[in-house]
Amino acid sequence: MSSSPSTHAGSRWTPESLLPISAWMVLLLAVASSFAVALWPSRPTSGRVMWTFAKPLFERYVPIIDRWNQSSTPKVDLRMLGLVPLERRMLASFMSGTPSADLIEVERRVAARAFAGPVDSVGFLDLTEEMRKRGLLEILNPPSLSPWTSRGRIFGLPHDVHPVMLGYRADLVEAAGIDVSQIHTWDDLARVMAPLMADKDGDGQPDRYLINMWDNHEDHLELLLLQAGGAYFDENERPVIDSPQNAHVLAKVVSWCHGPDRIAADAPDFMASGNKLKADGYVVCTFMPDWMCDVWKHELPSLAGKIKLMPLPAWSPTGRRTSVWGGTMLGIPRTAARSQADVDELMTFAEHLYISLDLARELYRAGGIITPVRPHWSDPVFDEPDPYFCGQSPGRMYINMAPHVPPRTASPYNVFAKMRVMDALVKLSAEAKQTKTWDLAALEAIAIRHLRSAQRQVEAQLDSNVFLRKDGAGG
Repeated sequence: MSSSPSTHAGSRWTPESLLPISAWMVLLLAVASSFAVALWPSRPTSGRVMWTFAKPLFERYVPIIDRWNQSSTPKVDLRMLGLVPLERRMLASFMSGTPSADLIEVERRVAARAFAGPVDSVGFLDLTEEMRKRGLLEILNPPSLSPWTSRGRIFGLPHDVHPVMLGYRADLVEAAGIDVSQIHTWDDLARVMAPLMADKDGDGQPDRYLINMWDNHEDHLELLLLQAGGAYFDENERPVIDSPQNAHVLAKVVSWCHGPDRIAADAPDFMASGNKLKADGYVVCTFMPDWMCDVWKHELPSLAGKIKLMPLPAWSPTGRRTSVWGGTMLGIPRTAARSQADVDELMTFAEHLYISLDLARELYRAGGIITPVRPHWSDPVFDEPDPYFCGQSPGRMYINMAPHVPPRTASPYNVFAKMRVMDALVKLSAEAKQTKTWDLAALEAIAIRHLRSAQRQVEAQLDSNVFLRKDGAGG
């Protein structure tokens, strides 16, 4: 036998008396997360635990941490997890409020997932005042703090800068008598390097293309948007997707990849097929963040002495000559900082690891990565000539770019926004090919239309989060 809810003594049921489905989902996830964290196997440790996600980083940290453990406290137990398991365990811990590691090293996409709630409930400890007290804000490259800064608060120490330059086939360029010092803008690159696209084999197609990219490369698109002054979000983490700068870049990318003035081709990074195309000279120029230099040395040793670096061509005569691709931080979970003594202990170790000159030298020599610690930029290691790059000093060249990398936001919706902008680019490409529209102004008008749709989708996603929506409800 059942009774109507309205007949229960002392209560009257209304739809408003139920928790919304989203609240139940959060509650269930929190309960499940608590059980998951509690049941995860762990080995005992007498000191502090640090998680990292990448084997190369793990291997570079081991000798530094071993030396630390010999004479300093706290003793640190470094553990490597895959990126996906680390993300799951980290978020489960943050949602349930149960302990995980004492220090967590994460890349940008994973870190941003922690910034979805109210700022005082972010799972990472707010390090802003600690960094100011220790003088770190004065010595760190300011743009390198931006991916770890949400609503004006800094939640991680930056591991890197990752400026982007253009790597080009110096052997092909110089054999053609081309002077790259004449290249200041992307339009200059298309004009000055045009002779390299000659059809010498008579098949009706260029023998090679000038830029390695395609309209499905989300990282390439993002670095170009940032370089041009575009973005997915503004400094207040509100979407600015349908901006003229973004529309201009999308239109230009479509013109590069399709139509009568095509100059781009796809030689995918991190793939054997792409490496073969690069080695064959099918593409002349490739986007090269500092870490990509090490990738090429390992994956394309046959190109040693044939590659040089140059600043990115700008979008305007006085525009930015670099961009940024990737990034990693070291954060302290709130659950590990129960007292100021804990904070002091963990910050002392974090500072020793991330701010040390030893690590700066090791990251550069072993991985091509330049440090965000500005006082270390004068170290001679960055002036060492590199035979792979025809005797250039990549470290010094990237450091010269470091202060100019564009800032980025730490929105937890970065990935969602990036996908919606990619959708807009795909639709723009399809429409341009179908209608054979190649005029840049016409392409920009179409791009704005698709970007406005993307803007609405991202705004709706943000406005469903009471902590981030534009009316400020919830904190």
